[in-house]
Parts: sequence; structure tokens; C-alpha cells
Amino acid sequence: MTEIGIIAVGGYNEMGKNMTGVRIDNDIIVLDMGLQLDRVQIHEDVEIDKMHSMDLIKMGAIPDDTVMNEVSGTVKAIVCTHGHLDHIGAIPKLAHRYKAPIIATPYTAELIKHEISDERKFDVGNQVMSLKIGGRYNVTPDIQIEFIRIQHSIVDSAFAAIHSPEGTVLYASDFKLDRTPTIGEPPDFHRLKKLGKEGVKAMITESTNSGHSGKTPSEQIAKDLVRDVLLGTEETESGVIITTFSSHVARINAIIQAAEEMDRIPVLLGRSMERYLTIARDMKYIEFPENLEIYGSRNAVDKALRRISQEGKKKYLPIVTGHQGEPDSILTRIANGETHFKIDSGDKVIFSANAIPNPMTLANRYALETKLKMAGARIYDNVHVSGHASREDHWELLRMISPEQVIPSHGNMEMHSSYVEMAEDAGYAFGDTVHIMRNGEEMLL
Repeated sequence: MTEIGIIAVGGYNEMGKNMTGVRIDNDIIVLDMGLQLDRVQIHEDVEIDKMHSMDLIKMGAIPDDTVMNEVSGTVKAIVCTHGHLDHIGAIPKLAHRYKAPIIATPYTAELIKHEISDERKFDVGNQVMSLKIGGRYNVTPDIQIEFIRIQHSIVDSAFAAIHSPEGTVLYASDFKLDRTPTIGEPPDFHRLKKLGKEGVKAMITESTNSGHSGKTPSEQIAKDLVRDVLLGTEETESGVIITTFSSHVARINAIIQAAEEMDRIPVLLGRSMERYLTIARDMKYIEFPENLEIYGSRNAVDKALRRISQEGKKKYLPIVTGHQGEPDSILTRIANGETHFKIDSGDKVIFSANAIPNPMTLANRYALETKLKMAGARIYDNVHVSGHASREDHWELLRMISPEQVIPSHGNMEMHSSYVEMAEDAGYAFGDTVHIMRNGEEMLL
């Protein structure tokens, strides 16, 4: 009789630093290896790429994978479902401990290669393998990984189904059921329903917005919101500046299209903007208009901001990093008066992002908005829809898959509890068929 174990390594006590192990007898599949950025930001001048993994574990910035030493078995593959840093950011610090290939969707695989190339402390020699959505990969003769198309706030996101002789485990982390996405296709509902009919032994799924009522609106709604706000500013001669997630290729594409309608030149500013968007362009997820400008290094960004100020703000639409008030981001540096681009009375600052609800981020964002307002900026807040499923999306997925067991991940106790209540409404019983796990635990199915 095959034994299946679920190992909660990170992301079960908090939102961030996601890492889960699925053990099938003595073969282990690791799902995601993420970072918790706010734990790093507490410390001044921390250079993650030069730090030792054990120091980062003590800091709470990456998963404490020493729990894997207690688990009998060998890691055969590291599987990453999408390219956000809370899912791939710890790979440069932890992957080298496991003699296993890293399997990811094509866009995610490119981002992982860049993360590894930036690493200064460890030599990460793991093979990075690209597996297209809908594709399958044989980890062992008995265990197969399948990527199923889903939508999220980054392109090329997938659910990972782990097929074994003892049954299927579905890792369904970070998703929204978006039927009208602006890039890519809707989730593969046909395959998900078929998987549900075939039978799923356990589903591990995010609980982040499970306490939010209703369903999460489509990215098409966010595109309309962005366009409405940006075109509503075109009567003005003043500066307009917008900030959003660098990894949100679909959102940035919508902003670029709106810039064309406004007759402004889109200018992407920031290292992460340059990285995510040039990879997306090279992989044909997005096309840049001929007039688009993109600058990553601090020197290039500062030169561009000086030129925008000199030539006239009304000609340009800067798309910048800094929506969470991150220290050293472009928008924070502008607000602090550290660039030649000065906020004048009546300039419009648009946040196409929500504030991530942790104390550090909320404090940074509050400080940033206050400085911008003091300079006379008009703030347009939360021009955004989430990339995470709300309660009724979770209900829909749970009914579609009908797993024997379900485990919420990617959240704190409050988020998990909301998920459990929803699952109980769907007929699951707490402690019997729906379970709350904590970092460091293994549960046998």
C-alpha cells in the first residue's frame, strides 16, 4: 500500500515563503520555494543575494526546509507553478540542497534562471526544465506531473497535478477563475472537471482571499478601470504617473494601450519592470509599441526622469515600481525628492494595486501616500482587481474537483479558518476531510 504524506514547509502560518512537499512512499515532490519580502525590508541594507540560507531562515524570510531532514525519502523534483517571488524567490538559497530538476512553466522557468544568475552565495546547479501548460513530465516511472492552465496576476500560471498509483494530489495555489482574461486563455475548466471525475485524493489550495465574499472580478474589469482613470486625466497638462506590480504583464499591457489613447509615451521604470516585461516581450506574451521606453538601472532611470521633467510631463506616462511604498523603489525615491522628477500640485498618482495587508507594507504605503499628498499630488487608489480567488470562486473549484481531502495553504490562521468554514458549507468536516496545517508538520493521507 502506497503512503502519501503532505509536508507543510512554508506558507501555512503566513502569506508568503510558500513551500510544500508531497511524499509518495520515498519519492518527494517539492512545490514552490518562496520568499517573504517584508521580513527582509525590516532590516536596512540587506543584500539577499549575498546572505546564507540559515540566516534568512532565522529572519523568517525563506521557508525553514530543515524539516525536510526529518522526512524519510528523496526529493525527485522541485515544481513551480508561477513566477511570483513568494513562490520562486528562495530557489537560489535552497534548491542546491536537493539533487532534483526544477520544473516550471516556460515564463516561470526564465524568471527562475534570472534569479539563480543573480545569486552570489550559493552555486545552484539544478537543471531548470520548461514544461508547457497542458504538458506532463514523468518524475519516476510511477509519478507524473501535469500542468493545468489557470489564471492569476502573472502570465503562464498553472495548477500542478501529481499523479501516482495511489491517486492524484492537486496543488491549486494562487488562482482566479477569470473567464475573460486580457492575456492568455481562461482556466482549463474542461480538464479540471475531468480531473474531478477521475478522482482527486487531496487538494492543497490557497486561502488568501477566502474570507472575501462573492467572486473576484475579471482582469477585463481592471483593464476598464485603468483606462477609465487614465483617460479621465487627459484633459490635464499635469504629470500622470502610475504604479503596479512589475510581474503583472496583463495590467501593464492595459496601461500601455491606454497611454497610446492618451497620446503619451509609456516609460517603464525600475529593475523588476525591465526584467519581467522584457522576458514577456521576448517570449511573445506582449508586444511593445515602437515609442515605448524601458529603463532598469538607477543611472538610466534617473536620466529618463530628468529628461521627462525637461521635455514636459504631459508627453509621457511613467509606469513605475513602488506601489507598496518599498524603500528604494522609483515612486518612493520620487516622493523623497531623490530624483529630478518633482511632484507638483495637481500631478496625478495612480495605484493600480492594493496594499498587501501586513503592518510593514501598510506603514510604507501610508508614508509614501502622505509624502505625495504633501507635495500636492492627487491620489487615485486601488485601481485594481485581485489576482486571488474570493469565497465563491473557492466554492466553485471545490465543487468542481471534489477532493477526498482539502488543505488550505498560502495564508494565515484567519484565512485558513475562512476557507474551512466555506468547505464545511460544501459538506467537508474539519479535522476529517478539511485540515489546517502549520509549518513543519507532515500529514498522512
